[in-house]
Amino acid sequence: MTARQRVKHTIRLPIDLTRQLTDHARSRRVSQTAILEAALASFLSPDGADRLEAAVSRRLDRLTRQLDRLEWHVELSNETLALFIRFWLTTNAPLPDTARAAAQAMGKERWEAFVASLNRRMEFGPRLKNEISEDVPVQPDEGTR
Repeated sequence: MTARQRVKHTIRLPIDLTRQLTDHARSRRVSQTAILEAALASFLSPDGADRLEAAVSRRLDRLTRQLDRLEWHVELSNETLALFIRFWLTTNAPLPDTARAAAQAMGKERWEAFVASLNRRMEFGPRLKNEISEDVPVQPDEGTR
C-alpha cells in the first residue's frame, strides 16, 4: 500500500473524548483525521516511550531551574529582612511613654506610605531582583556580620 492509499475505519469514541478531539482540531486548524493519525502513529511508534521520557525530562529540568531561582529569591528575602531587623533593633532606642502616642501616629502614616510604595513597585517595578546580581560572590567576612 502506498502513502496515498487509505483504508476506512469506523470507530466509536466516548462523547467527552469526541468533544475534546473536535475542540482541539478546531483550535489547531487541522482535521480530526490528522490528529488521530498522529496520535496512533505516536502510540504505535517503538521510540514513543523514549520521546515521552525525553519530554518529561526536559520539563523536570525546567522546573528544577525555576525552583532553584525561587529558592534564591526566598533566601534573598529572608536575609534582607533579617539584616533590616538587626539594623533597626541596634539603631533605635526604645521610646519613653510620653512620646509613644506621637510615634505610633507617625508610624501609622509611614506604614501606609510604605505599603503604597510597595504596591507601586510590585505593579510597575523596578524589582529588587533586577537590582541585585546573582553572580556576585560573597566576601568571606560579609557572611559573618
